[in-house]
Amino acid sequence: AWWLKGLYELQLRVMHTNPRLFCDETPMRVLEPGRGRSKICQFWAHAIDDRPWNGPAAPAVAYVFAPSRGKKEIATQLTDFSGVLQVDAYAAYKAIEKDSRISGKIELAFCLAHARRKFVAVFKTTQSPFAKEVIEQMAVIYGIEAKIRGMEAEQRRAFRQFESRPVMEAVKARLLAVKDGLSRQSPLTAAIDYTLNHWAGLTLFLEDGRLEPDTNIVERSIRPVAIGRKNALFCGDEGGGETWAILASLLNTAKLNGLDPETWLTDVLERIVSGGTKNDQLHELLAWNWKAAREAETIKAAA
Repeated sequence: AWWLKGLYELQLRVMHTNPRLFCDETPMRVLEPGRGRSKICQFWAHAIDDRPWNGPAAPAVAYVFAPSRGKKEIATQLTDFSGVLQVDAYAAYKAIEKDSRISGKIELAFCLAHARRKFVAVFKTTQSPFAKEVIEQMAVIYGIEAKIRGMEAEQRRAFRQFESRPVMEAVKARLLAVKDGLSRQSPLTAAIDYTLNHWAGLTLFLEDGRLEPDTNIVERSIRPVAIGRKNALFCGDEGGGETWAILASLLNTAKLNGLDPETWLTDVLERIVSGGTKNDQLHELLAWNWKAAREAETIKAAA
């Protein structure tokens, strides 16, 4: 991890030059020496993936270890990012829009899957016909998304404007109409309020074919960490958390790019440790560049 830290930091900087970034966080237990217990720290996951619209950015994920999940942590991590940040509705993300270091640089896109889960929870407990109606309408949206996956961004936007926008507008009209007849204590009211309060961010994907309707890309990238956490239970100390973040970021990014992580890691470490790749050449070792170079060598050899 010590040898790879520079490559990890470079990957994170390169990812932050992309104008679209997914972000999520997950807890990580860390031992507190001398106190006989562990404390809760966080892994913040930053992810990019342009594959749904055949864009230029290769898929990547970078985990940042931090002592908390507060607004200060994520604001510090994103000082060099400008663009659309796609997240759930956690308060820390909404607060960074007002941060003086970030104000005006970041626009939030919210997660339609999170809004849907609110209505799924209501339906499971109350069998509400209206909750079922909303879930079914969101299924229509996801049916359209399945149809346009892999199309160019402008094509995706055109389909969304023609097919998805009327569905979302009808959903909003129904939410407003039904809300007026509900008790403030109703769990359905809470689901409706959540959706309406985040409506602009939930529908931003309609205006930009490069965006996704949800944060599933970064949630999938957190899953390997969650599985590892279940097996390891905790980090031995904060240094262990940083080591975990470095290795998990690079290895999972290699997997996202279709590489065998052991093959990639072996070659990268040999180049760095031997001095064959200098610090100003580290970009050559980023998973997607390494892959492109290998593919070019294969084509050249076959010619």
